[in-house]
Amino acid sequence: MSQTVDRALSILPLLAEGPADLGQVAERLGVHKSTALRLLRTLHEHGLVYRQSDQRYRLGARLFALAQEAVENLDIREIAHTHLLRLNEQCGHTVHLAVYEEGEVLYIDKVESRYPVRMYSRIGKPVAITVAAVAKLLLADLPEAERRMLAEKLDFPMYTARSIPNAPAFLKELATVREQGWATDLGGHEESINCVAAPIRGADGRVVAAMSVSAPNVVVTADELLTLLPLVRRTADAISGEYSGRTPTTDASKEVSKE
Repeated sequence: MSQTVDRALSILPLLAEGPADLGQVAERLGVHKSTALRLLRTLHEHGLVYRQSDQRYRLGARLFALAQEAVENLDIREIAHTHLLRLNEQCGHTVHLAVYEEGEVLYIDKVESRYPVRMYSRIGKPVAITVAAVAKLLLADLPEAERRMLAEKLDFPMYTARSIPNAPAFLKELATVREQGWATDLGGHEESINCVAAPIRGADGRVVAAMSVSAPNVVVTADELLTLLPLVRRTADAISGEYSGRTPTTDASKEVSKE
């Protein structure tokens, strides 16, 4: 039975490459055509493959519907939370998870710093979109036309002397973030608060959320906080792997001793 299931599932990646006829499927599986036909008929009955008028088979609409339903039911906060806790245990600083929704970047999870001096933030509260590291990552992943349109609509309050002052500077910063794959806010929102952030990606490679580590400079300097960037990025990669169904290549919890 397990061999039959394995053979049936092996048909799906084959058809993902394009339509194939019965002979091609049988050859790829290394089985007789009658065996391949039985497997294809079973998959067809469940809507996972479809037989075209030219007698070739392709992936069925039911497979795409199941994939979409699975994505819609994924809860990034639930998946990420254990990773955020572990990161907080390792570094001791405030850890955030944020998403982009309806023109705003919102914190959807937070693990508090263990230090008495910490930054103020609230789950559900919009972040300062023009300066926050998580916002830069989420907006940098938008198509260029959408980034430009958004930048033209934004106000650019000068929270500090390090705040991004205008749309051209903002777009330049987003281009840099998009290329390097991580972001910082070094005193752009509050003079005394620094932040490093990394993206969480779905199976299609798009950024679905961003996570960050933030700390007051009376606890750690900006340079000291930047040394945590490799750990933050590995944690984000681990969350991405779990969210997208891939096996994470690196367990951040096992790497901390190497820092």
